[in-house]
Amino acid sequence: MSSTPEAAAVSADARFALYTRYYDLLYADKDYAAEAAYVAGLIRQRRPQARRILELGCGTGAHAEHLARLGFTVHGTDLSDSMLARAEARRAALPQELSERLSFGPGDAREVRVGQGGGADFDAVITLFHVMSYQTSNADLQAAHETAAWHLAPGGVFVHDHWYGPAVLSQQPQTRVRRLGDAQMSVTRLAEPVMHWSRNVCDVNYTMLVEPADGSPMQQFHETHPMRYLFAPELEMIEGARWRDAQHLAWLEQGQPDARHWAAVRVLSLA
Repeated sequence: MSSTPEAAAVSADARFALYTRYYDLLYADKDYAAEAAYVAGLIRQRRPQARRILELGCGTGAHAEHLARLGFTVHGTDLSDSMLARAEARRAALPQELSERLSFGPGDAREVRVGQGGGADFDAVITLFHVMSYQTSNADLQAAHETAAWHLAPGGVFVHDHWYGPAVLSQQPQTRVRRLGDAQMSVTRLAEPVMHWSRNVCDVNYTMLVEPADGSPMQQFHETHPMRYLFAPELEMIEGARWRDAQHLAWLEQGQPDARHWAAVRVLSLA
């Protein structure tokens, strides 16, 4: 990192745009193709003929792209306009037979409504990359489940991943520093966790230093990501009788999660 004496302040309005710029860089080693294939397998185990997926919290559209490559039609929603712009750019760069299987639009997982509902538009709803752990209250979790249910007919599949409570309590979040870069920028990210034990929530406080390669001033900003770690019994209470045949699996595996597995996945069918 250069010896720039003072980092440029970044307004709140610019943070999502900056986050989107380094997002794909930060997760360049993430195997989106393998993750999409895993999710596709979970869906097709229950709905072999499933073709239409709604993704809540699609980010820059990487999972959606790979699901389209597996034959699905995917509509992705996200709260961030800059994330959606990146997803649209990804879609536009694909061959027509893939790009026409993808669409994106704004929406909050707790309240978005797309199409006619009741299974008329989607066979499955997915929400990945721990979007459900961002739902830090019971009301938020219930609302996200209601969103999924609204878009599905009976037998429709809901798949979500999340932080798994037993692993979080066993391993406990640690302060971490990550450095990465490409031809456009160098990024240093400091992650400092603060646990709220009574609420099953961890605030991950990020300090970001972004140094553009063109020599312009280094940018520094802060953001807090409140993350709820979830347990099977509380999910069962929130799901109630509306959902059936619940599976709780270690992420990217077929067995149940345990204290080794920070990420878990829940697979449900609408009753």
